Amino acid sequence: MIDNSRYLCFNLAKEEFGIPLLAIKEVIGYPEFTPIPQAPTHFLGIMNLRGQVISVMDLRVKLGIKPSRTEETSVIILDLGDYNLGVVVDQVNAVHLLSAEEMGEKPVVENSKNHDYITGVFRKEKHLILLLDIAKALSVQDRSTLSQTQKNAA
Repeated sequence: MIDNSRYLCFNLAKEEFGIPLLAIKEVIGYPEFTPIPQAPTHFLGIMNLRGQVISVMDLRVKLGIKPSRTEETSVIILDLGDYNLGVVVDQVNAVHLLSAEEMGEKPVVENSKNHDYITGVFRKEKHLILLLDIAKALSVQDRSTLSQTQKNAA
């Protein structure tokens, strides 16, 4: 059996990434945020999306990529089970249907921090797309911030 999966592909600076389409609720333009005092620097704050309070994280800052804002800057709203999270990306590109044969193993990076959030690599023409698991990229502090935000909003 061939496992075909759909991934939403997006750019952070010049790098292209993909996340499973099933984890995505929607993609919206860059909204207004209410900052959260004493939150990690990659958390931009909270936003109101049709009456629901959603925490927003700048994925570029979280992954150590210099942020810049353009007309293409978007927020991807993710359903991570216990909570929803908005992640800021530079540009949303397309949805790709990837088969197991097209996906490569995740890269081995020596002498680096934990990269468990990279689940694999997809070769598209002449460049590579890193496949991400956003939930695995969240630290204990990130989860605590999300949990507190959800409690305070309730």
